[in-house]
Amino acid sequence: MKTILFSISFLFVLINVSAQKVVEQAEFKSLMKTEGAQLIDVRTAKEFAQGKISGAVNIDYFSSNFTTAISKLDKSKIILVYCAAGGRSASAAKEFKRLGFKKVYDLKGGYDHWKD
Repeated sequence: MKTILFSISFLFVLINVSAQKVVEQAEFKSLMKTEGAQLIDVRTAKEFAQGKISGAVNIDYFSSNFTTAISKLDKSKIILVYCAAGGRSASAAKEFKRLGFKKVYDLKGGYDHWKD
């Protein structure tokens, strides 16, 4: 019985540690107002040049130095990440979590669904 309870507790911890939070635009906008929030656009430079969320920093998910670049960000501050539709940002959010970032928020639907 103790083994089963331990296993269930361990799985719960793993799920909570490894999951990033996907948020709707309204919550994302609210989080953008948080002091020190780090807004990261993981699209390509070409996509970024065609339009971006104001204040975003472009770190291309497909870049060979992606992990090195994001590891230089402040782990004590929140990360707000987005891409075009949500696929790359979901992968990027997992990488942020793997590197020890605790507060990672992924914009649901990405920039394609963003409305100012």
